[in-house]
Amino acid sequence: MRVSKNTVCLWYERHAEEAARFYAGLFPDSSLGAICRAPSDYPGGKAGDPLTVEFVVAGIPCIGINGGPRFTHSEAFSFQIATEDQEETDRYWNAIVDNGGLESHCGWCKDRWGINWQITPRVLTEAMAQGGDVAKRAFAAMMPMRKIDVAAIEAAVRG
Repeated sequence: MRVSKNTVCLWYERHAEEAARFYAGLFPDSSLGAICRAPSDYPGGKAGDPLTVEFVVAGIPCIGINGGPRFTHSEAFSFQIATEDQEETDRYWNAIVDNGGLESHCGWCKDRWGINWQITPRVLTEAMAQGGDVAKRAFAAMMPMRKIDVAAIEAAVRG
């Protein structure tokens, strides 16, 4: 994999390779690339430990850095994954949450490495883009949800 001119760089405490393998196995258009390993021991690591990991998540090139515990993730950054139906929404949400992740609100969840995800059905995005009463109803339906319920959003859109 050739590193793109613009790449998302994600800081991991120690498990960038594990995270990259998980993402590559979960999302289409995802892959694991080059792994750069430490040539010698260093503070917090040993020779041969992964330092950086190149990967692609749903078409977005990324580099994971195993940088230690100094920095953590926040909801200020998230991947937003558009889904077509409830089955696809459930598949991604459940894979993240059931693999040591945490549920949040309004379609957001966090994986076991601290990366935030928005698992967003297109029906919700399209309803919000319509504006007016349709957007108000869809927004009101979404607000109490954790994982998005596609049927509930569709019902809200219909009024």
